[in-house]
Amino acid sequence: MVRNNLWRAARALAAASVLLLSGCVRKGGLVLLDPKGPIAAAELHFTILDVVIMLGIIVPTAILVIWFMWHYRATNRKARYDGRWDHSYGIEVVVWGIPILVVAVLSYFSYKGIFEVDPYNPRILDKPHVTAATARAGAPASRPVDVNVITTDWQWLFVYPKLHIASVDKLVVPVNTPVRFRLTSATVDNAFMIPQLVGQIEIMPGMRTKQALLASHLGTYRGFSAEMSGPGFAWMQFHADVVSAAHFRKWAAMVAKSPDHMTDGAFDAFAQPTFNLHEKSRYFSQVQPGLFRYVIHQVHMGKVFTTPLGAGELMTAHMTRVQ
Repeated sequence: MVRNNLWRAARALAAASVLLLSGCVRKGGLVLLDPKGPIAAAELHFTILDVVIMLGIIVPTAILVIWFMWHYRATNRKARYDGRWDHSYGIEVVVWGIPILVVAVLSYFSYKGIFEVDPYNPRILDKPHVTAATARAGAPASRPVDVNVITTDWQWLFVYPKLHIASVDKLVVPVNTPVRFRLTSATVDNAFMIPQLVGQIEIMPGMRTKQALLASHLGTYRGFSAEMSGPGFAWMQFHADVVSAAHFRKWAAMVAKSPDHMTDGAFDAFAQPTFNLHEKSRYFSQVQPGLFRYVIHQVHMGKVFTTPLGAGELMTAHMTRVQ
């Protein structure tokens, strides 16, 4: 009971410490403090530990500074000054011992946290993740889900290579099921982030990075690019829908019936700079095998998708008319 109370107090203290961080505040509240999966929960856990440990230094130091300034003020005749004093082993132990201890503790938790949420092999997902509380959300799918993420200016293409389907600006995953991502960009640097499910990872043109997540709660969560990428950056967001395994199978079957196909040529047309103002989703069936490798190869060959001149001004004018 005491431990639970202390942990709740630590969470409240950490929340109060980051209220001024605008990155925490998005539509729907303090989403960074409301994890819906083990990876996001682990990131919050280690963040709270770091904040509490640092506050354990900052708060006493601030109090002592204020006390020294008050106690040793010029008008306080009770404060004794000894001009012959020049050394104290006790002070040496404090000023060197405490920083060394703090660095050692932070290093331990940093080392542990890095491997817990390592994008290429998160150990947190090797632990039992379906508890009595999360089991109510639904049983996991029969096997992990693979998703290839390709960014353009300024859309997200989520390809499910084993299902040969793709969706635009909508990620759908089954609850309590590991999801493995491969990510690349057809244009410029972006950053993949779903605050309530998984932290940020860079997406670079001509390169392949990896990420993984597991969602333990049903719902729709906001994902976005955390890397500025031009005039359409503000609209480069997507919905991450966490659904039951049965719902996911029905959704995949529905997408597989889409009349739109995603071939290499279709991707070249899709990747032209686009503003998805109204967050409309599109679906593709019969996705060409090897599309992910094709995008990387095209970048290596110098393929570019030119942004029209004055795109920012045209967007501003359009938004003004809508308002």
